[in-house]
Amino acid sequence: MAAEGDVDLELEADENCTGKPVEKPRKHDSGAADLERVTDYAEEKEISSSDLETAMSVIGDRRSREQKAKQERERELAKVTIKKDDVELIMTEMEIPRGVAERSLREHMGNVVEALIALTN
Repeated sequence: MAAEGDVDLELEADENCTGKPVEKPRKHDSGAADLERVTDYAEEKEISSSDLETAMSVIGDRRSREQKAKQERERELAKVTIKKDDVELIMTEMEIPRGVAERSLREHMGNVVEALIALTN
């Protein structure tokens, strides 16, 4: 009997598999056409060397200004005096490295409370 049951299962499987994929209803056939209408086509242009040099100089100037501002900020922060006890307090309470604790204290002009609040937010 077990052999007959196996044969029946194989026949049922053959009946369900027709070999042809089931066609799904197509809802969005015009999707590709819509995409082509929406997409902008930009003409390829040749970039002149003077425009490129100007852009590069602007970028270089901006980077140098940002770097100078960052160095100036670091100098200002280095001038702020902080207490060693305050650094130790922040390090132990917040479980952060010494550099992070010192930086936070310097940014908040040595005010421990403001530094702790900033670190918890």
